[in-house]
Amino acid sequence: MMLFNFSNQYLNNLDLNLYTCGREECVSSYSYGPAIRSGYIVHYILKGKGIYKVGDRTFHLEKNDGFLITPNHLVYYEADAADPWEYAWIGFSGVKAKEYLNRSSLSMDHPIFTFNEDHELIHCIDGIIAASKQIANKDLLLTSKLYEFLFLLCESYPNREVTSDVKQQKYIEDALLFIEQNYAHHITIHDIAKYISIDRSYLHRLFKQSLHKSPQEFLLNLRMDKACFLLTNSTFKIGDISRSVGYKDVLLFSKTFKRIKKCTPSEYRKTQEELHNKE
Repeated sequence: MMLFNFSNQYLNNLDLNLYTCGREECVSSYSYGPAIRSGYIVHYILKGKGIYKVGDRTFHLEKNDGFLITPNHLVYYEADAADPWEYAWIGFSGVKAKEYLNRSSLSMDHPIFTFNEDHELIHCIDGIIAASKQIANKDLLLTSKLYEFLFLLCESYPNREVTSDVKQQKYIEDALLFIEQNYAHHITIHDIAKYISIDRSYLHRLFKQSLHKSPQEFLLNLRMDKACFLLTNSTFKIGDISRSVGYKDVLLFSKTFKRIKKCTPSEYRKTQEELHNKE
């Protein structure tokens, strides 16, 4: 048996955390439960047989079958008496765990799947087990391996019933992330649309529906807000701030800033300094 449970020192990623993984060759009639688990666990049956019970459903499973355990649902599983199973598993949690898993076809309603012996996911679990023995920077390696596992899971068992609303929300989130990471560069709306693989006009429509702003308006306001922060909290020159928020032309930056904030960058900085001195 190889079992790894990960203590809180590794659970420093709120989005997604690995908390258990391993392999076990079960003895005859070995069982777990009935009990609930706090996170998601995916089991892969490598050989043998057993049963998995969730709610009022019982699944008879064997080699090359797999099953999903979802949080806070009563489950029970038991190895066959004559041909007990061996399985590998990986458990994860986090505020985005459900969102990521929803990109796959696995769910509480559809917890059973099949795989082949040489599936990439099995190799990925083996890689996670090996990474658990790492000494330095273990958290980074384990987290990267977990994201790889979920990528392979969603690629292997894609959810083909993702609703239009979910897709649109994902487009918006990806666009906002791209803007946040690249506003300091000379990016265009075409660049944003290309990054998330949709048409520019469709991107414009999504922004207006969700944020009541066009992508260009959102990008412009973000850059000006970032400039305001630097003007207030640093002694950088106006030209340095201009370049830091994506404007190589300082004059264009100053004109744009005045149009949006109703004062020049220098006037804004002076006003903020006077307010600070009064406090």
